[in-house]
Amino acid sequence: MNHFFKVQSLEQVMALSHQFSAVSIEKVPISDSFFRVLAKDIDATHDIPGFRRATMDGYALHSGSTFGASESNPAWLEVTGSISMGEVPSFSIQSGQAAKISTGGMLPDGADSVVMVEHTEVIGGESAALTGIDREDKAPASYSPTVEIYKSVAPLQNVIDKDEDFKKREKILKSGTLLRPQEVGLAAALGICELPVYKIPKVGIISTGDEIVPIDETPQLGKIRDINSYTLAGLITEAGAKPVQYGIIKDNEEALLSACLKALDETDMVLISGGSSVGNRDFTVNVLSLLKDTEILLHGISISPGKPTILARYSVNHVKPIWGLPGHVVSAMVVFKIVVLPFLRQIQGLSSCKTKNSSILIPAILTKNVASAQGRTDFIRVKLVKQLDINLKDKYQIFAEPILGKSGLIRTMVMADGLLEIGENVEGVERGDLVNIIPFKRE
Repeated sequence: MNHFFKVQSLEQVMALSHQFSAVSIEKVPISDSFFRVLAKDIDATHDIPGFRRATMDGYALHSGSTFGASESNPAWLEVTGSISMGEVPSFSIQSGQAAKISTGGMLPDGADSVVMVEHTEVIGGESAALTGIDREDKAPASYSPTVEIYKSVAPLQNVIDKDEDFKKREKILKSGTLLRPQEVGLAAALGICELPVYKIPKVGIISTGDEIVPIDETPQLGKIRDINSYTLAGLITEAGAKPVQYGIIKDNEEALLSACLKALDETDMVLISGGSSVGNRDFTVNVLSLLKDTEILLHGISISPGKPTILARYSVNHVKPIWGLPGHVVSAMVVFKIVVLPFLRQIQGLSSCKTKNSSILIPAILTKNVASAQGRTDFIRVKLVKQLDINLKDKYQIFAEPILGKSGLIRTMVMADGLLEIGENVEGVERGDLVNIIPFKRE
């Protein structure tokens, strides 16, 4: 199958992600929906919050009654009542009137703003009892309670309008949205008890190679422990999917074919670690060619590390991606982060803007020259270091220190905080250049 090896660009590979559809949908209680992916659009069934509410303690009033008010020329308003939390006011506000209100309280009809209590002063004995503010010069009870306003307010100042958060029939959550605590809180505000979400994808992991042994076994010379099953499982878990491990398969086509069929029957995506390189004892391409209703979409990506990556499409019952990843631990992890992850986001049902590598990039200053070959995209492991800028007091800069090493050395990943991408048409980057780093930190 050596003739099949034909390198494709990273852009060409990413375009293949749309050949795979999202997993099926289920309804879950809202308390179980955190960090799941919403499967249907949700519209507001009513205005939120649904009434005008105060954002400050103070007095609810009509803003026009405070026009020109200042410390030297206060506005005098009649206090007509007090509004308790959770209470629907039984009175309305006219020009020249005000009502005491607490944060979160509902404004009475006629009121369109709230003046902060700090900008007021209560006049009259009965008003002191009404507002809870004590004065020595209490007026007779027959006096009307009055409040002096020392600052004018604009309409809706210190107020949330009845539909300021969301309007009735407004689309508030779109299908493909990752449900963070704030999105779940919004659903709770609408009284939604269950949410339609995409099922959590299961990703099968098959580790291959005669040289691989279980981690609880002491490897003889020429053999190594199975690292990739665990690093890949961690990356899958971090991405919000469920890893399913199928153990170590020796270099035997029949055994690998059987393991692939089992994994494809039980999971939504399959990762085969090892066996993607071009060689006499690499069986992955041969086995994928034997799978019924399976098409090999690519064998080779113009990236480093990770060039010999394989992608196939399995089309029995549901279209599923099968990946043949390099056996070297660094290559496998980089390929997952850069290439596999966008496909996993696709089958998770995440919106299209999230299916690409959507990490928030970290700008940093490169500390060493890094060479790169044209015609491929290089991903260099880097360590991020925060240092005080000697030219700017109390200001810090972030530096990116390249970590160079062979793709079989996991220490280079342990030491790294992220990846520096060098484009296929760039010969290299120089010390002192401002570069963008793809972080390893969970998104």
